[in-house]
Amino acid sequence: MKHSKPTQCSGQGERRSWDEEKSTHSQKRRRKSHSSEREGRCYKSLKSANSSYLEDRSITRRDRHDRRYVEEYINDFRDVDDYKHCREYEKSRQHHFSKSSGQSGKSSHKRKHKKHDPHDSLYSKSHRRKRSRSVEDEEGHLICQSGDVLRARYEIISTLGEGAFGKVVECIDHHMKGMHVAIKIVKSVGRYREAARSEIQVLEHLNALDPGSRFCCVQMLESFEHHGHVCIVFELLGLSTYDFIKENSFLPFPIELIRKMAYQICHSINFLHHNKLTHTDLKPENILFVESDYIVKYNSKMRRDERTLKNTDIKIVDFGSATYDNEHHSTLVSTRHYRAPEVILALGWSQPCDVWSIGCILIEYYLGFTVFQTHDSKEHLAMMERILGPLPTHMIKKSRKRYFHHDQLDWDEHSSAGRYVRRRCKPLKEFMHSHDKDHKNLFDLIRRMLEYDPVKRITLDEALEHHFFDPLKNR
Repeated sequence: MKHSKPTQCSGQGERRSWDEEKSTHSQKRRRKSHSSEREGRCYKSLKSANSSYLEDRSITRRDRHDRRYVEEYINDFRDVDDYKHCREYEKSRQHHFSKSSGQSGKSSHKRKHKKHDPHDSLYSKSHRRKRSRSVEDEEGHLICQSGDVLRARYEIISTLGEGAFGKVVECIDHHMKGMHVAIKIVKSVGRYREAARSEIQVLEHLNALDPGSRFCCVQMLESFEHHGHVCIVFELLGLSTYDFIKENSFLPFPIELIRKMAYQICHSINFLHHNKLTHTDLKPENILFVESDYIVKYNSKMRRDERTLKNTDIKIVDFGSATYDNEHHSTLVSTRHYRAPEVILALGWSQPCDVWSIGCILIEYYLGFTVFQTHDSKEHLAMMERILGPLPTHMIKKSRKRYFHHDQLDWDEHSSAGRYVRRRCKPLKEFMHSHDKDHKNLFDLIRRMLEYDPVKRITLDEALEHHFFDPLKNR
């Protein structure tokens, strides 16, 4: 069954986007280069209407397709101040986020031994403006259309999406018997070029460690430059898990599907962690189905049509912000809804921040929406306390953030924001649809992943041994 192609992202908002925050560090960080032999490898061709690398499945895109629960919030509001808060929140999201998968999320740490890039220099600006008249639009996107051929090999079929980083196109690889691939074409802008190089280095390393893709990381087939634009060729995958939920009217995934997906996600990210790498930007948009074909079944109990996936295999994508243990760690990482408390409190972070993100993702799969729906750090912490209980005193004392008063969150529960949080958030266990064994095990796993203290948070080695996954091991 064919799916509609993803919509394109809008431009960047008024405030500094997470894309820019991510890309700032990429051009200034150091990374050891990892290379791998990719020639002669047989790559798998997959038919679908989406791909990894898409920034356009980002928060900006979520703004265009309001989630079901946003409407529920509005319908449920009876207090004028609460309604106003909700409307202001929706409006602010239209300007606050524009996350791009093509860039890295690190800060101002400079890369040593950086090679000179003429496209990054002031000298090149006039040259780039001249070149843009023929091959680039005013935003720096490569001008291309269906039928164009890149590198005398890749024939463009369609544009899968556009974002701040550039665009992603679906192509036919005429050197591989007409195999379909996805190519990320990065803008000819310094920070995005550097971010693309960082992603290429990480992908070369991961592909060399796992040539058979046993650990569910997207396969990069090759990379090249075209008129000053970095191009990364990927296997073509299916819809992101977020897009599938959205196209299925934000219905949650069945618990059996969550189990299979959760195990693959933990297995994949544990592979990164064992190789001293933290993804830092895990979210449903960056988890793609290998194939997203489905069958439609009528649920007589719920009186609605529901889509059931034929293939539950997934892959992790977007390694533009992945960080090695020995690299500089910027203060701010992760997309807001999946950001760990140690990141918000600027206490430093490592692999456990990925585990927190996975916990948030699993709740979203279970409910069909994210529970930490906010754009403000203090409000985010208030939501955490409403759902998970008080923050640990030792973390509050250690943080230099001015969110606290007398070792407690400085939060007015009677304000419009306070009422918003109180009405829309509740203790974690109250989100459970059922109290049978599977649901209890899932929420026990989620609660361990959402442990405030990263030292006490469950590791992915431990998570893979959790009782929630026992049915998969008994088969």
